[in-house]
Amino acid sequence: MTNDAEELVRPRPDSGDADIYDENGNVRGDFLALVGAAIADRDTIFLRQHVARLHESEIGDLLESLQPDQRLALVRLLGDEFDMTALTEVDETIRREIVDQLPNEQIAAAIGELDSDDAVYILEDLDTEDREEILAQLPFTERVRLRRALDYPESSAGRRMQTEFVAVPPFWTVGQTIDYMRDEEDLPYSFSQIFVIDPTFKLLGAVDLDKILRTKRQTKIESIMRETNHPIPAEMDQEEAAQLFEQYDLLSAAVVDENDRLVGVLTIDDVVDVIHEEADEDIKRLGGVGDEELSDNVLSTVRSRFLWLVINLGTALLSASVIGLFDESIEKMIALAVLMPIVASMGGNAGTQTMTVTVRALATGDIDIYNAGRIIRREAGVGIANGALFSVIMGMIAATWFHNYQLGFVIGAAMIINLFAAALAGILLPLLLDKVGADPAIASSVFVTTVTDCTGFFAFLGIATWWFGI
Repeated sequence: MTNDAEELVRPRPDSGDADIYDENGNVRGDFLALVGAAIADRDTIFLRQHVARLHESEIGDLLESLQPDQRLALVRLLGDEFDMTALTEVDETIRREIVDQLPNEQIAAAIGELDSDDAVYILEDLDTEDREEILAQLPFTERVRLRRALDYPESSAGRRMQTEFVAVPPFWTVGQTIDYMRDEEDLPYSFSQIFVIDPTFKLLGAVDLDKILRTKRQTKIESIMRETNHPIPAEMDQEEAAQLFEQYDLLSAAVVDENDRLVGVLTIDDVVDVIHEEADEDIKRLGGVGDEELSDNVLSTVRSRFLWLVINLGTALLSASVIGLFDESIEKMIALAVLMPIVASMGGNAGTQTMTVTVRALATGDIDIYNAGRIIRREAGVGIANGALFSVIMGMIAATWFHNYQLGFVIGAAMIINLFAAALAGILLPLLLDKVGADPAIASSVFVTTVTDCTGFFAFLGIATWWFGI
């Protein structure tokens, strides 16, 4: 099997890692088969040669592609050579599944080798008892750092920050700083700037590494430091911190506590993960699936979706009750039953378009109290314009279909009313939910659909009942 593997796994010129992906970006089936066979045969030589050396993100993709029983077996077979950072690349269900089966001693040994932000990412999913047992086995300084990060709220910059950083006093020279970075072993693996602090760790400024390299050794740090670009409060929500990175094109930023003391650094790689997670979360919540993961089992998936399906059932019954008000009209004119879903469907789609744009604008901070009025007026105008256009189109279709031009007029009028209502609901409901502290992504879709259904049915059936006197 080793000879086959050597033919299969061709080293990359840049990294020497295995090319484990197919043309679609998925883990190759033949590589999965070889790994699966190696796990079954307990072939640790193959696994250490062709799996342990992969990048952590590649190991994460491999773990997600393996069967549940193979994942834990792979981790155990690799032992100390398994890169625990790979667990930050898989979804929460798989991470819990693996970590819960590992002894705390092995987790503690692996945690000690990780950057603090990756260590916190794994520790925060553990039960309190296991977490405390693992922390107790770590060196004092590292234990304090991790406890401080874990004390910050979930989804805050403090949880995402790396507590390893380089900080020097302002009176040091460039030469002293360079010598310090060369001699000190307990420094971050990579960094792009050096922070300047006073004796109380209060943040004074920062110096980029390229500035250090271009300045003479005898120059004082205080003469070349700059004000720190937008220090981030540790309590700030991670999404807001990501917006600062995007707005000011930051590669890293200092994280400070309530007393402006330096407690960590937030880097661009963590921010990219935050942006991905927040976008993924918004998309899922717009569909009413909460924090569901692809690796979740049937029971947890049903539990995740059931609540919003129940709410949707309630709103559907509300829409049905509106139809029930006009049951006699529908019985006398069957064409109404044929056409009314079209009015509701068009309103629902138009409302969803506006809602999607609004929710995303709220998430990125592009809509605020200063421009909300202008955007509301724009969406209302779009609703009226689309309503007028589709009223003509649908009016002509209905008149031709049922040979009744009056019916075309009725559905055209209902179309204008519903698309205007859809536009207003699509922007006002997310703004209102955001104002009261609710998540507009998870709640807007149900309410917008209810408004458009009820408005569409009531407008179409009500106008028809009045117009035809039925």
